[in-house]
Amino acid sequence: MQGILYVISTPIGNLGDITKRAVETLENLDILLVEDTRVSGKLLKNFDIEARMVSFNEYSEKTKTASIVSLLKEGKTVGIISDAGTPLISDPGFLLVREAIKNNIKVTAIPGPTALIHALSVSGLPTDKFIFLGYLPKKEGKRVNTLKNLKKASEYITATVIFYESPYRLFATLRNINDIFGDINVVVCRELTKIHEEVLRESASKLFDHFSATAPKGEFTLLFHL
Repeated sequence: MQGILYVISTPIGNLGDITKRAVETLENLDILLVEDTRVSGKLLKNFDIEARMVSFNEYSEKTKTASIVSLLKEGKTVGIISDAGTPLISDPGFLLVREAIKNNIKVTAIPGPTALIHALSVSGLPTDKFIFLGYLPKKEGKRVNTLKNLKKASEYITATVIFYESPYRLFATLRNINDIFGDINVVVCRELTKIHEEVLRESASKLFDHFSATAPKGEFTLLFHL
């Protein structure tokens, strides 16, 4: 009998957001795939969970996927978590899930927190249709082209755009948005569910001024409406 691959969501900040089902699943795995054993080790310790952790990140996913699939074929129960939130959402795991499906291995999700849905729900922007872009390209030329293509798409579709951004590229991205879309309203969510959670709803220029005065820190989710 083949094993099962569990895709397990964990808190994005506030540990109280973990689900009972996630805890029970983590307690009963043969192997737990994690991005960083130090980060996941703290989570497991908080809930008194002992698990056999195996590092599985963007650098090792390609080389380790085949061996993990072999373990699943042998009947091992495997779980995958990211450092925070839902695995595969701008995090490793897609290749493993795809290979598991190709090998007729059952894949089950344990749903829970994800920053993009949290941000959308508090943004005040329309929620009926949205486009999630993960992280925009690091190189400015590619980032600008992505935003220009979005503007072209706005002629045919109306939706809320959501993407993640690094604090190191926040200024440049806000400037790119202003250059391409004009001084539109943008929602910037920072450190969601954490002590210093912040949700700002301002024009792109005002947000640029705000973060110029206070150097940006933390994890950012940006949203605007096409």
